[in-house]
Amino acid sequence: MALAARTTTGEGLRDRLRAARLYLVIESRVAGERADGVVAAGLVGGVDVVQLRDKEAGDAELMASAERLRALCDEHGALLVVNDRPDLARACGADGVHLGQDDLSVAEVRRGVGDALLIGLSTHSPAQIAAAAGTGADYIAVGPVYPTATKPDLAPVGLELVAHAAAHALQPFFAIGGIDAVRAAEVAAAGAERVAVVRAIRDAADPRAAAEKIRAELGREVVGGPAR
Repeated sequence: MALAARTTTGEGLRDRLRAARLYLVIESRVAGERADGVVAAGLVGGVDVVQLRDKEAGDAELMASAERLRALCDEHGALLVVNDRPDLARACGADGVHLGQDDLSVAEVRRGVGDALLIGLSTHSPAQIAAAAGTGADYIAVGPVYPTATKPDLAPVGLELVAHAAAHALQPFFAIGGIDAVRAAEVAAAGAERVAVVRAIRDAADPRAAAEKIRAELGREVVGGPAR
């Protein structure tokens, strides 16, 4: 596949975000190996957004991983997001930064990065979804929809919050938390056009096939070009 041109303007990134359907959250390493192979396979399978989220790696490893993922995302026309680190996002040329409820505020990050980066925000309740509308966040994550080992301290919000977000969220939203191909169909039926996953692709024997199966439940339009 030929390299896809990377849109770097704020509005161009937001157009691509609105078109995105499948979002992969991954660490620098998977089972002791660089995550590059899993990410590459997921991108071929239809991943539109990759978030580097690694609470254990040091800055040098994070930066090296982010630079490799940047190259992979460019190859496939996908967006790259860094979790919780606007400094790292800017340094590696990422398209966005994702924040939790206990991280820096959207307003504080926006003052630092301006309009050049997308900002995502995790939400876990109707009140947080409503509050997010006034923050200037470009998108929100809604969940965890199902129980997930990734966020064991958060009670699952269920399909009810997905339906609430579909009716009330003012930003594009990604349902997240314990979602696989079967559950992607359930959250799509509840009103979600987009999902974010971790284990369903990261831990799959065939990450490309896993991405394709999830993508099939969400529609085949992709950020980088024609359907893959």
